[in-house]
Amino acid sequence: MREWMTARLTPYCSSIFEEMTTLARQYGAVDLGSGTPCMPVPDVAAEALAQAVAAGSNQYSPVSGEPALRRAVAHHSARFYDQRVDPLTEVSVTCGVTEGIQAAMIAFIEAGDEVVVLEPCYECYAPSIRLAGGTPVAVRLRPPDFRLDPDELAAAFSSRTKALLLNNPHNPTGKVFARDELEEIAALCLRFDVLAIADEVYEHIIFDGRKHLRLSSLPGMWERTLTLSGASKTFSSTGWRIGWAIGPALLQEVLNLGRQFSVFCAPTPLQVSIARCLELEDGYFAGLANEYEMRRDLLLPALASSPFLPEFEPQGSFFVLARFDPDRYVNARECCTTLARDVGVVPVPLDSFYVDPRQPERLIRFAFCQPHDLLMEAGRRLSLASRAKVACP
Repeated sequence: MREWMTARLTPYCSSIFEEMTTLARQYGAVDLGSGTPCMPVPDVAAEALAQAVAAGSNQYSPVSGEPALRRAVAHHSARFYDQRVDPLTEVSVTCGVTEGIQAAMIAFIEAGDEVVVLEPCYECYAPSIRLAGGTPVAVRLRPPDFRLDPDELAAAFSSRTKALLLNNPHNPTGKVFARDELEEIAALCLRFDVLAIADEVYEHIIFDGRKHLRLSSLPGMWERTLTLSGASKTFSSTGWRIGWAIGPALLQEVLNLGRQFSVFCAPTPLQVSIARCLELEDGYFAGLANEYEMRRDLLLPALASSPFLPEFEPQGSFFVLARFDPDRYVNARECCTTLARDVGVVPVPLDSFYVDPRQPERLIRFAFCQPHDLLMEAGRRLSLASRAKVACP
């Protein structure tokens, strides 16, 4: 039988999230592995969607997206970041942030190019770079505080560096990068003439009074930054696949050259609906952050009284990392499988978040984007797990 799979896909297997969700079903465990929000989409979303369908917004939109959504994204930038964006030439609508990342890699990266990534990083980053022909160059964010080391960052840049891919707020650590760290990144991008691709999908999920700072707002960075965000986390609509890319017109033109031959456009009526959501009052966005902050504060004490101590108090996103005992588990996957079977809670192993998955930190990721009752039950089960021996609660 002929081998149909291309060589470029042979290093990859099924997503770790699918694997852990299957484990959760198998053992009836509380699934704290998936980053799927539990909150409903805003009421206005369903209303606006019905109106859009009834009004006939059911055909292709332009490759760059529905004008109503591009205007709403531009207004959102001015409202929250005092950043003036031209909706006609400086905004493109994507099929979620993941498609935006892949489209950017196809548009800007080719064989021989290097892309700096900060690891641990979301599992699609390194494959997207490699599938475009580039090479990911990892700079490790080291526990317990996951601060960026300026010397290690500088060492990752060279004449071969074409781009840097940054996630802020950060999945999976829950870190929000400080201004001085972002300034270090910006200085190197300017020095080496590097494109910055900023995945800021958790921009409205930030805790303890912090404010989100866009990389593109720093001096000299607008001209070389593509800012990616979307509706998935902010409006609890991961299945809608509506994202956007903000940046200068030249970057948008190149980005959409490739996109016209792939997805072409995101679902038109959903774009119209999300445009309405972006017009929600400030109280919605503040309330979203407060809801997740309360959930964080439910899970952290339970982990602190379990064998899986929190490594870092999340500053944003909806994930917390916890350390496992390397003397008890061969690796993170064995730890997660044992937790599913013996404790009834499923986190995600961190090995798939590293460019070289053979060298991960001894950490597992818990998602606290679940309902309060499920988090409390997960906390109860974790608290009953003995430090000496993990056993059924």
